Amino acid sequence: MKLITTLTLVLSFLGFSQNTSYWQQHVDYTMNVDMNVDDFQYTGTQKLEYTNNSPDDITRVYYHLYFNAFQPGSEMDIRLQNIADPDDRMTTAEMKSRIASLTDSEMGYLHATSLKQDGVALKFNEEGTVLVVELAKPIPAGAKSTFNMEFRGQVPLQIRRSGRNSEEGVALSMSQWYPKMAEYDFEGWHADPYIAREFHGVWGNFDVKLTIDKNYIVGGTGYLQNPQEIGYGYQTPGTKLKKQRRKKFTWHFKAPMVHDFMWAADSEYIHDTLQMENGPTLHFLYKNDPTIIDNWKKLQPKTAELMQFFNKNIGTYPYDQYSVIQGGDGGMEYAMSTLITGKRKFGSLVGVTAHEMAHSWFQHILATNEAKHEWMDEGFTSFISSLAMNEVMNQNKQNPFEGSYNSYFSLVSSGNEQPQTTHADRYDSNSPYGKSAYSKGSVFLAQLGYVIGQDKLMEALKKYYSDFKFKHPVPNDIKRSAEKVSGFELDWYLTDWTQTTNTIDYGISEVSASGNKTKISLERKGLMPMPIDVLVVYNDGSQETFYAPLRMMRGEKENPYPQLERTVLEDWAWVSPTYDFTVDRPLEDIKAVLIDPSQLMADIAKEDNLWQAEVMPKN
Repeated sequence: MKLITTLTLVLSFLGFSQNTSYWQQHVDYTMNVDMNVDDFQYTGTQKLEYTNNSPDDITRVYYHLYFNAFQPGSEMDIRLQNIADPDDRMTTAEMKSRIASLTDSEMGYLHATSLKQDGVALKFNEEGTVLVVELAKPIPAGAKSTFNMEFRGQVPLQIRRSGRNSEEGVALSMSQWYPKMAEYDFEGWHADPYIAREFHGVWGNFDVKLTIDKNYIVGGTGYLQNPQEIGYGYQTPGTKLKKQRRKKFTWHFKAPMVHDFMWAADSEYIHDTLQMENGPTLHFLYKNDPTIIDNWKKLQPKTAELMQFFNKNIGTYPYDQYSVIQGGDGGMEYAMSTLITGKRKFGSLVGVTAHEMAHSWFQHILATNEAKHEWMDEGFTSFISSLAMNEVMNQNKQNPFEGSYNSYFSLVSSGNEQPQTTHADRYDSNSPYGKSAYSKGSVFLAQLGYVIGQDKLMEALKKYYSDFKFKHPVPNDIKRSAEKVSGFELDWYLTDWTQTTNTIDYGISEVSASGNKTKISLERKGLMPMPIDVLVVYNDGSQETFYAPLRMMRGEKENPYPQLERTVLEDWAWVSPTYDFTVDRPLEDIKAVLIDPSQLMADIAKEDNLWQAEVMPKN
């Protein structure tokens, strides 16, 4: 690893640790794991150095044991059997849970077999996917403690995200595979059971040794420490050794300042690299399948373009490598890497890579608690990847977020919307969760650009990244970044959009003559207030805009249409359902009046946003 990256990471950590109003826990993992590819069982040891940066004494800790979800009767299985719209990747053709039918040799498990704290044996209790551990002695505020664990696991058949023998033939997709310390923050412990969705982890350093058959190629999180020992030339990919002659290699990886560690392995991986100029090394691992090779080769320069786009528009990627690996069951982001399915059309392959790579910023550097604020990683990722695809793939869309807006509108019309403050696992069904997290979350940013201005929005994203990288930001943090950049008060926006299901609905109620002038009357029908842009088009072809700031914003955005004359009107107080203003032109001069020409305000009923003068029939 380059020295500059190490210094950047260390200085970033020290920079925020001096802020006494913010703290976060720290862990350092050292793990040695031995994988048996005949029965897909593995054993391991884990040394975990835990630093208690909280102001509290810690008397109990929790570990996540995610693979226990893939057992008949687990909480994930029960939820799958009872939700109205189960994930079709996790069900049979008869819409029955695939977990429920797993045999003993097919299911997953992860068990601690021994655990010590600073050399003292501990009592622990396994409760589904959570290990509850009573400490031998409290960890005082500011102190450290070392936990030594022995564990054993079995990799489940591929059901969701991780597992063995995927539909595309990938042997091992090893995500959420190790005993993972739960996060403790200003809200307390976040030891959520693994039921369906998202993750949260403690920042730290990983030192991982993986011992596996020599004919397997491994990729994932971290920097390989022993490439000369491993090599790729010892055996032709795909060749199987007899069991009694089979030998193993140990792959040694280190990953600084991450909050997760994923790896994948297969005996038929092709491994390509692309060194970016003034950027990281990109790694590509994909099956030696003639039907996909061409697309995976073409993907590589596009991935570099995507990395450059995100660096420019969010902030510089802080690690020296990033890996795109065929595996999993769709697309899922991990530290310094992603798993994606590889048998896709080229546009889809680039699209899923764009989305998962964008998560390297919005989740694996800006590490929100996905279970509580899933819209901050999925929504922001959807926003920035839509912009990236529009540029990198030359889509030339006037509104790259149109799909997100339409999905949000369908959520509203369904009557099944729940506030974005709903815990990710506790949405009534999957569809409202997906539209709320991905689509409404994307609209949050796109519409924020309408409120404060597009330039200010992009500036706010860069500030958000600069202020909160390697932290655990919460919704108030993106709001404060936008406030500091724009000078506006935005609490109303965050509150109504994320904590309620209030909707935006404005209309033009009347356009009428007022002497030699024209009065335009607007009305607010929805509960959520907004500032309003109005475009007036005249019969002579000229145009101008009128801007009614929302009073509680305490500010005015710059003219988004500098080529047009703009009149800034008096503030519109949110309590007033109606608002009138006057245009210094007679009614007969006006051809049309339009609310929000940008179409970035998520008005749920646009049919009354346009007024057009009646065209009198000719005699």
